[in-house]
Amino acid sequence: MRDIVFTRGSGWIPNVVSEDGELKLMLGAGADANHEPRTFTFPIGEDHLAVIRTDLGRHLLLWSAVLPLCGDAGTGGRLDENAAVALLDPVLLASPADVDALFRRIRWDRSRLVAHGADIGLLQRGQVCAAMRSATETPNEKRAQEHRADRRRADRGTVLGPLDAAVLRFTGQYAHGATVPRRMPDAVDAALLPAVMRVVATAEQACAGMHIGLDPRRGHRATDKRAWDRMAAAVDTAVRRAHPELADDAVRTVSFLMCSEAAKRSGNTPVEDDEETAGDRADLDERGRKTALSFTDDKGVEKKWRRDGPRSATAEFWDFVADRSAADNEVFTIEDEEMGEGIQVHFYADSLARVTTVREGKGGSDPEYRVEYTLVDGIEGYRNLVSAFVRGGCAALDRHGPWMSDVAEFERARRRRTAR
Repeated sequence: MRDIVFTRGSGWIPNVVSEDGELKLMLGAGADANHEPRTFTFPIGEDHLAVIRTDLGRHLLLWSAVLPLCGDAGTGGRLDENAAVALLDPVLLASPADVDALFRRIRWDRSRLVAHGADIGLLQRGQVCAAMRSATETPNEKRAQEHRADRRRADRGTVLGPLDAAVLRFTGQYAHGATVPRRMPDAVDAALLPAVMRVVATAEQACAGMHIGLDPRRGHRATDKRAWDRMAAAVDTAVRRAHPELADDAVRTVSFLMCSEAAKRSGNTPVEDDEETAGDRADLDERGRKTALSFTDDKGVEKKWRRDGPRSATAEFWDFVADRSAADNEVFTIEDEEMGEGIQVHFYADSLARVTTVREGKGGSDPEYRVEYTLVDGIEGYRNLVSAFVRGGCAALDRHGPWMSDVAEFERARRRRTAR
């Protein structure tokens, strides 16, 4: 039977329990193979309980020293009770100087102490007992997360200044660099907020007019990597020029903020709007404007579109691409059977072919086609060409060349571009 003898009632601080009349320290740490929390116990004496009751700092130091042993137990191993018991007297009953010396020799969990208010400067100087004078029962996990982030930065030689730290707190990326950034002015000290906003304004000016569209070649929510990289480079250059004192971490988080906001705007924009923004109004020719189209992929799947339907042709086509595109499915065709023309996009080769019927097949003879190729620069290039074709047919593509009918010439152009 297990009875609780002493608990601080806050978070995961170890409890003292009685099992069949024997005092034990009980703590939760790690997880088993099913991701359920593991609980460990080991025996303690009455003199240890007396210190645990009255000295929060020593209680937390013991916890910090035992946690690495729990980690050694893994998902199913046993706690090394002898090693845990051997820590009791040196941590709880020894002089502060001896405890400090002990912590210079053993492994211990620094983050637990930081979360519970330990003085970070004293911890770094090895004065663990003095550091625990500011300890609190209630943990501050954010403080521990930021301390771990600072240690990771220190390992790679990065030290943040006050403005660097403020910029990272503004974007919510101080503790977790992989977190999607957002604007959090309330997280910044009021005295530093104006300086942070000047940095953000520099970034906004640098990417004004730029956008990051979606890339349906990689699914429905993927963003255009080239556009992302262009915007990030523009912001990076401008911010470094205007604010040379900023650390790399601060510059990167501002670039990330601008790019993620631009990508989110694209994700929230209806796909139908693409036809209004892609291409050029000069491509529009009502005589060539499509009324019915057929979309196919390299697997033989076909989708029909008609002008009187609820969505634009470009929206339907790119939706079809997002659904079907894969590493082994990178060729898509748009065909206008009535006009005898179409285009074929080759995502694997960054190219596009336009196909025009020169002569209809008669009397059993095959029809004659004119096939011309052009190189395409990223997903924006594909969007412009698809939109131009939908607006005005193959004739509208003339101004988007050069077009090459000689396959050998086209292959040489591809190789030259690849070599650059």
